[in-house]
Amino acid sequence: MNKPEITKDILIEDLVNDYAFSVKYMMEKGIRCIMCGEPIWGTLEEAALEKDFSENEIKDIILEMNKLAKKELDNVDTITKIETTKL
Repeated sequence: MNKPEITKDILIEDLVNDYAFSVKYMMEKGIRCIMCGEPIWGTLEEAALEKDFSENEIKDIILEMNKLAKKELDNVDTITKIETTKL
């Protein structure tokens, strides 16, 4: 399954749906991503700017989230390999 790359232009809805870790991560940063149980509208950049993050801080957030996404993907690949070898 191909997931969209995490960029400043990724829609919050896509981010939340494709990267489960993103909800907790953004909440820890104070970036609102969920309202009334549903993803908010807009992009990651718009949500971060709303909370007064600078362009450099947004770039750092994106880099960190992409690292977390890669780690999550690597974990899924490892689990898949383990499950396959058990068959």
